Amino acid sequence: MGQLRLIGCRLPDAPGAPAAPPPPLLPPGRRRLLLLLLLIMLAVWLCMVYSCAAAAAASPGLPGPGSSTPGRRAHGPALSSLLLWRAPGSKGQLSPEQEGSDDDDEAEDDGPGPDSPGAISSFFNGSGTKRLPQALIIGVKKGGTRALLEFLRVHPDVRAVGAEPHFFDRNYQRGLTWYRDLMPRTLDGQITMEKTPSYFVTKEAPARISAMSKGTKLIVVVRDPVTRAISDYTQTLSKKPDIPTFESLTFKNRTTGLIDTSWSAIQIGIYAKHLENWLLYFPIGQILFVSGERLISDPAGELGRVQDFLGLKRIITDKHFYFNKTKGFPCLKKAEGSSKPHCLGKTKGRTHPNIDQKVVQRLREFYRPFNMKFYQMTGQDFGWD
Repeated sequence: MGQLRLIGCRLPDAPGAPAAPPPPLLPPGRRRLLLLLLLIMLAVWLCMVYSCAAAAAASPGLPGPGSSTPGRRAHGPALSSLLLWRAPGSKGQLSPEQEGSDDDDEAEDDGPGPDSPGAISSFFNGSGTKRLPQALIIGVKKGGTRALLEFLRVHPDVRAVGAEPHFFDRNYQRGLTWYRDLMPRTLDGQITMEKTPSYFVTKEAPARISAMSKGTKLIVVVRDPVTRAISDYTQTLSKKPDIPTFESLTFKNRTTGLIDTSWSAIQIGIYAKHLENWLLYFPIGQILFVSGERLISDPAGELGRVQDFLGLKRIITDKHFYFNKTKGFPCLKKAEGSSKPHCLGKTKGRTHPNIDQKVVQRLREFYRPFNMKFYQMTGQDFGWD
């Protein structure tokens, strides 16, 4: 009756009794395995955080550096500041930015394209370093610059801005730091690029680009100047249906046949005149001239020349293209960041209005001497005459 029973308790060791052995440690092999698992979990967690941050930076609607303007879709972070607003005014009125841009309605694509980076691209957007471009597509408007850029972005060693920065013609006062911040991040061995077709006809652009880097590689996509002028007019007509006819804009005096070279659609096609300005700052060997016609008939061949010029391995080949009979030009079987076929937007390949053949012939006569000089300067016969 007087005994106390302790159940589930351990009495203190009696004085002088040997100490209980410590609990056994994990074997060394298990300890290393556990440490490895913890490190892997930490790495996965860091990758998820990094990827989410990069994707958020690249998402539309975020203001870019030096701009409070809502953003458009972008291939890399900080491109939202590139949106060019339509100037207020009457219906069909164009702002100067829209008049000079080659990328009208560039968001209208058939399926996801290079401006819609996938999860892997979003992750790498947060990796690497932002650098000033080593190569520029400087022209020409309605020559095929958008097609060339999208084709090039299939290459794993090419990283490019999706929209047109217009730095060397409209935003130069913002400075190179602002310009560099627009660029996508690149890893060692990758090339940073951008394209703004109006650079080719901007008088100040060559000196400004040379001041940035004398070693910048320049690419010019050229096209039959008569066809280019009609395409230029067609783009403007789609935005401003009440503009005068192509014929009336072409001539200063229809009776005498005097061409109005002050009209930008005509002026852009005088390639020899614009090239003279560039050769004051860059050697001809630093400028690659791409045929807009061959970019349609033989995209892999022209892309081969471009890859060689940029010092890239020839990765983009025939297997990357298929010809879309409806659109009338080649499309990518798989765009960068997507597993689906991708063609240029619905605004590309518009049907041209019927132009009086006498006007077309007069334009061909006007451009012929300029074309001949351009052939001599570049060492290439583009076959426009």
